[in-house]
Amino acid sequence: MKATSYLRSSLTFAAALSLLVTGIGLSQSADDIKVALGKSVVIDYPEDISRISTSSPDVVDAVPATTREILLHGKGLGAATVVVWSKSGQRSFYNVNVEPNLEPIRRLLKETFPNEEIHVMAARDSLSLTGKVSSQTVADRAAVLATPLAKSIVNNLQVAALPIEKQIVLRVKFAELNRNRVQSFGVNLLSTGALNTIGRTSTQQFPAPNASRIESVIPGRNQGFGSEFTISDALNIFMFRPDLNLGAFVKALQSDGVLQILAEPNLVTTNGKEASFHVGGEFPVPVLQGGGNAGAVTIMFREFGIRLNFNPNITTHKTIKMHVRPEVSTIDLANAVTFNGFTIPALSTRKMETDLELGEGQSFVIGGLIDDRVTDTITKVPGLANIPILGALFKSRAENKTKTELVVMVTPEITMPLQRTDPKPLPAFPREFLPNETPNTPGAMSKSALPRKK
Repeated sequence: MKATSYLRSSLTFAAALSLLVTGIGLSQSADDIKVALGKSVVIDYPEDISRISTSSPDVVDAVPATTREILLHGKGLGAATVVVWSKSGQRSFYNVNVEPNLEPIRRLLKETFPNEEIHVMAARDSLSLTGKVSSQTVADRAAVLATPLAKSIVNNLQVAALPIEKQIVLRVKFAELNRNRVQSFGVNLLSTGALNTIGRTSTQQFPAPNASRIESVIPGRNQGFGSEFTISDALNIFMFRPDLNLGAFVKALQSDGVLQILAEPNLVTTNGKEASFHVGGEFPVPVLQGGGNAGAVTIMFREFGIRLNFNPNITTHKTIKMHVRPEVSTIDLANAVTFNGFTIPALSTRKMETDLELGEGQSFVIGGLIDDRVTDTITKVPGLANIPILGALFKSRAENKTKTELVVMVTPEITMPLQRTDPKPLPAFPREFLPNETPNTPGAMSKSALPRKK
C-alpha cells in the first residue's frame, strides 16, 4: 500500500511539473522585432502597461510613450529581450535584434550596379553580400564599397557563368610602292689624229678611253704616226670615223624601276587579350663585354621582318577599341658598319603605335609615308661647255628620282570558329598536293592492304 501511494504521488508531481513547464513555455512565446541602429520602433500594446524591462539597456532602450504604446530605440548592435507587464498581470516577451542601418549601402549598391542582383544582410558587426553578379570584378567592387560600414565583409556573391568570348580577327595590310627613275647624258670625244691633234675630252663623270701608246713624227723621215687608245667603257653609244680620226662615246640612258611590297598579316585573339605576330628572321650582332671579360665578343640576335601586336576590347556600343603596334623592318646593307672584321647590317624600320576605335568591318589607315627625292648632278668642261650648240657635247648630267609610298590599313572583324562540317581554308597550290593514287598505279597500296585497327 505504501509503495503504491508513493508511486501515485510521484506520478501526480511529475504531471504537475510537466504542465507547469508547458504553461511557462506557452506564456513566454516571444515576438521577433528588428530595429536599425539609431532608429526607433513603436509597439501598440493591447492593454494598459504596468511595467517594462529590457535585458540589455546598452543594446535597446524601451520606454512607455503612452499607456498602450512602447518606444523601442536601437542603441547598439546586438540582441535583447524586452518584457512587458500589463496591469492585468499578463506578460509579453519581444526578441529585439538591433542591426546596422543597411538602407544607405543597399541604395549605394543599387545605384552603382543597377543591373546586378545584390542583397545585403547583417549579423552583429559583419555584413554578408548574397546574390548573383555578372563578373568577379563586380563582386570585388561591391565588397570594397561595403567595407567602411562594417568590421568584416562576407562576400557570398555568385558569379554567373561567362558566355563564350567573341573572337576578333585583325586584318592589317602593309602596302609599299617604290619608284625609281634614272636619267643620264654625257659625251666623251676622242681624237686619234684629227687636225693633227691627238686627245680626248671628258667630264670624268663617265669612264673615258685612255691612250696606251702614242707615236709622233720622226724628224727627217716622211712617215706618219700612230696612236692607240684603250677603251674601258664604250658607254651605250660608240661612233668612230677612221677617215676623220675622230670618235665619240655617248651615255644617254633612261631607266624606270618599280618595287611593290604587299603584306597581309591576319591575327585572331579573344576579347581583351593581347596577341602578337612576327614573320621574318634574326641576324647576329657582335657585342663587346666589359668587366672581367673585357674585350670578349658575344653574339646577340636582332629581329627583323613584319611584327604586329594588338589588344582589342569590344565596347558596349558594339565597336572594337584596340591598341595596335605594327612594324616592318628590313636589312639595309648600304648603311652597314664594319667593326673588327664583322659586318653589322643596319635596319630600315617603319613602325607605328596608336589607339583607335572602329566598328566591325570598318577600315582605317593608321600610317602613311610619302618620300619624294630628286638628285641631279651636272658636270661640264669649263669654257668649252659655254660654246653655243656645241657646248652640250662637253656637259654630262645624271638625274635620279626616288619616290616611296607606304600605307598601313587596319580592319577589325568579329569572327566565329569554323564548324566541323565547314570547308577548311587551305593555301592555293599551283599543283595538286599529295594526289590520290589508285590501286592500278604501280607501287600504290589499296585500302584492303592497309593495316586494320584492332
